[in-house]
Amino acid sequence: MKVMVLVKADANSEAGRMPSPELLKAMMNYNEELVKAGVLVAGDGLKPTSQGVRIHFSGEQRTVIDGPFTETKELVAGYWIWEVASMQAAVDWAKRCPNPQVSDSDLEIRPFYTMEDFADISTPQIDAQEQRMRAAIEQRTA
Repeated sequence: MKVMVLVKADANSEAGRMPSPELLKAMMNYNEELVKAGVLVAGDGLKPTSQGVRIHFSGEQRTVIDGPFTETKELVAGYWIWEVASMQAAVDWAKRCPNPQVSDSDLEIRPFYTMEDFADISTPQIDAQEQRMRAAIEQRTA
């Protein structure tokens, strides 16, 4: 099962404050544990929303909205993508994580959809297209 673990932002991450050397070391050690266990697929911290944009869709219209964005509790400061046996395994790994923020913080774990989830509406052509895209991505990252 593939899951995304979202590190929720706080006022410090939105201000662009860097973690302490101790927190950076703890997080790197934790990430190394994830790698050694074969759990970590990808992960990165995200710069503050002041350096980002949102794209709003309304019918055919696209509106670009420059950051920063105001609702800090709804923002993401970083993420991991993990391959785990179950949601409980993801929870167990998340509970081992050092607090990723200077203040109290939250992690959110969400499973990815797979093509099997779309079995009732997919077609052989869509399945083949998805397989071609995955192969092209794997080739590019190899």
